[in-house]
Amino acid sequence: MKKITFSKQNQKDFFNVLKKRVDIRVNAQQLLVRARKELWVKFAFYSALFIACYAVLITAEWQNTWMLMLNFSLLGLSGILLAFNAAHDSAHGTFSRNKTLNAIIFRFTFNINGVNSYLWKKRHVASHHLFPNVDGCDADIDENIFLRLSPSHRKLKLHRFQHIYATMLYMFYTLHWIFFKDFLYLSKKSLSNMRNIHHPLKEVVRFFFWKAIYFVLFIVLPILAGYNWKMVLLSFIIMHFVISVFFVWTLIISHLTMETAFPVQDENGVLPFNFYRHQLATAMDYRPRSFMMNWFLGGFNAHAAHHLFPKWPHTMNRHVTFIIQRTAAEFKMPYNSKTFVGALISHYRYLRVMGNEG
Repeated sequence: MKKITFSKQNQKDFFNVLKKRVDIRVNAQQLLVRARKELWVKFAFYSALFIACYAVLITAEWQNTWMLMLNFSLLGLSGILLAFNAAHDSAHGTFSRNKTLNAIIFRFTFNINGVNSYLWKKRHVASHHLFPNVDGCDADIDENIFLRLSPSHRKLKLHRFQHIYATMLYMFYTLHWIFFKDFLYLSKKSLSNMRNIHHPLKEVVRFFFWKAIYFVLFIVLPILAGYNWKMVLLSFIIMHFVISVFFVWTLIISHLTMETAFPVQDENGVLPFNFYRHQLATAMDYRPRSFMMNWFLGGFNAHAAHHLFPKWPHTMNRHVTFIIQRTAAEFKMPYNSKTFVGALISHYRYLRVMGNEG
């Protein structure tokens, strides 16, 4: 496999101007200081919400299955929101200047959702962030038989209907991740652009430790608290249906839509865009300047800013997005933005096109 590189054409002209403009705004309004404070406020809020939902689950003694399912679902959503607003930033080292504190926050807020933080960070930082939407380099769009997510993937007959059955598959996303995908990635020696993968023994031990903690918290302790085991398992599954659709719908539209690009390298392994054009062309923003969207989704709705400035807190994104949009227009760079509903519709249109064309 050839080494993949970006085009060098006008590599830094756009970003140099953008960075200068953003720095002026950041320094003039002390945005970085405010952004870091907001991170801690959000961390405290979503941590308290998660703890409160869990405390209610253990102490409420729900006799009604519907109420237990609702409690589980709210607990699961609070865990996902905690990860959105704390784990992602700490994975990029932006939550705190203290590396140890970043690591602690990252592991806790990610693993508490049942998925392994170490394996995800390996894929996210070393694969997805470097080469988003590049087949064979971005682990997030690895080929699978159920969904055709890239024009470079082979098309099967069942893909003609993928825009119809995709939501049903999305419902199983987190269950698949917890019970299958994590274990598969732990055993892989190569993944997308990563080769000769070796996992330190301490990470393997942590893998099984955190899996055990998750199952104890979400299944064993509720049963010990007096709930019928069938009610607990049913509520656990329903919770995952709910959080899976929420998780996929809010994240998948940031890269997989009709408007986003899927660059292909030439025979020399060179991609058609320079690094900065690539990040913009492959990202989709939705309501990027909305305070409420940012508060709930941890900045994933302002994805262009995150990919251009991954070392900044997500609480900065909504303040600089308009500068990115204006500068991109001046340099004739791509910039994609829609409403949430518009981006979601575009995603399903993309699934239909991928299933019927190419």
